Amino acid sequence: MHVALLCLVIVLAKLMDVERVQALALRGPNELPTKFIRPTHEQPENSKALEGVTVPAISLAKPHDIVEKEVAEAASEWGFFLITDHGIPASLIEQLQKVGKEFFMLPQEEKEAYANDPANGKFDGYGTKMTKNLDEKVEWIDYFFHTTAPPSKVNYEIWPKNPPSYREVNEEYSREMLRVTDKLLELLSESLGLDKKVLKSHVGGDEIELEMKINMYPPCPQPQVALGVEPHTDMSALTLLVSNDVPGLQLWKDGNWVSVNYLTKAGAIFVHIGDQMEVLSNGKYKSVLHRSLVNKERLRMSWAVFVVPPHEAVIGPLPELLDEQNPAKYSTKTYAEYRHRKFNKIPQ
Repeated sequence: MHVALLCLVIVLAKLMDVERVQALALRGPNELPTKFIRPTHEQPENSKALEGVTVPAISLAKPHDIVEKEVAEAASEWGFFLITDHGIPASLIEQLQKVGKEFFMLPQEEKEAYANDPANGKFDGYGTKMTKNLDEKVEWIDYFFHTTAPPSKVNYEIWPKNPPSYREVNEEYSREMLRVTDKLLELLSESLGLDKKVLKSHVGGDEIELEMKINMYPPCPQPQVALGVEPHTDMSALTLLVSNDVPGLQLWKDGNWVSVNYLTKAGAIFVHIGDQMEVLSNGKYKSVLHRSLVNKERLRMSWAVFVVPPHEAVIGPLPELLDEQNPAKYSTKTYAEYRHRKFNKIPQ
């Protein structure tokens, strides 16, 4: 056997030892393996969210000064808002969701050819979050992760070949995401009293990076004790997300979890303020703590685009926002250093 082929077979055999959540769900267990059962205080049945709370929804078609004001309030008070009238065709969002779902419906062996290896720094590809030690709990999620911009950072080798339209659809969606990101960064800059280009220049300018993560949450036999994604803030500057029609996103606000009811806002995009934006704004904008729940009967999926700086970008509070009354609340470091510390749970 050719050496390269032999190596591939060995790697695939090793990866097949990783049980995917989707494969586990297809077996139809009545009870969850212990590793998926959250500590009592984290279980959704013991930390119920407020229902019926209206989260900020902003039409980008409104007059500029009104949109700017609404974005500033939502980013400061919630760290989250929905945007409508963003100009992204509904048909493109439907195609994005169609090709993403089709990938996850492929035979398991075909998906495993794209398996990632985060332990060795290979984040792009098909993955399942694995436990690092006996006490750490696992989330009820499989995912696919890859960079979509800038072109110099894109590795098409790891993009799914099936369905055949996957690349075309995701490239078009990435162009739309860059356009919407530009608009949001301008609004957030102006809301800080700065020139509209300031935030984009600090987040990387034309080298700003977009990372697509497709989250796949299969039906879960005990959703009341499991989580799709545990409580966290995003390390990005912004996260732009669309979901299928199964709810599950919850935000932490004023000491309570709040359910995001977005089903009445067809075509809405969720905007999360991330850690880098909180740092750059010196705390004026809040990185939103959030979690994802799962459903007993229905498959939940979401498509998150993380807007991140290049690894070498130096991120700290913007000097224009600092004075004797407003000293820096955050340290300045490269995004690579921030990322390393966040992944390894080292204080920033």
